[in-house]
Amino acid sequence: CTGNGICKCRVCECFPNFTGSACDCSLDTTPCMASNGQICNGRGTCECGTCNCTDPKFQGPTCEMCQTCLGVCAEHKDCVQCRAFEKGEKKDTCSQECMHFNMTLVESRDKLPQPGQPDPLSHCKEKDVDDCWFYFTYSVNSNGEASVHVVE
Repeated sequence: CTGNGICKCRVCECFPNFTGSACDCSLDTTPCMASNGQICNGRGTCECGTCNCTDPKFQGPTCEMCQTCLGVCAEHKDCVQCRAFEKGEKKDTCSQECMHFNMTLVESRDKLPQPGQPDPLSHCKEKDVDDCWFYFTYSVNSNGEASVHVVE
């Protein structure tokens, strides 16, 4: 019974919060919780503790990654700018609003992560407050942890 129940007469009796013939389906929706507090970002269903994204544009562990949406880069631009360069609109609120991702500085654009890795990846090119371009990537791994790589 996958350690989540007791076998009685060759039938699993599941502990609370588990279901399925082998008690291998968790009813816990915590892993499906998106950063906006919605289950699967409102774009999927939580099945056995895993999001099944129903909107084909969205993917990732909580249906928050959208490769074709312009939103990923624009949404994180201000936080990347304040974390990497201590500039921009969120400079004063950076430590409160912008600590939701791991950040790595890289020397040049060719050192940024490239497509083909297992996690969905967005390449971003945005203008900063000084009208200069800055480059970063945004990805979310299977544990829902966001990673940003920024060109110094």
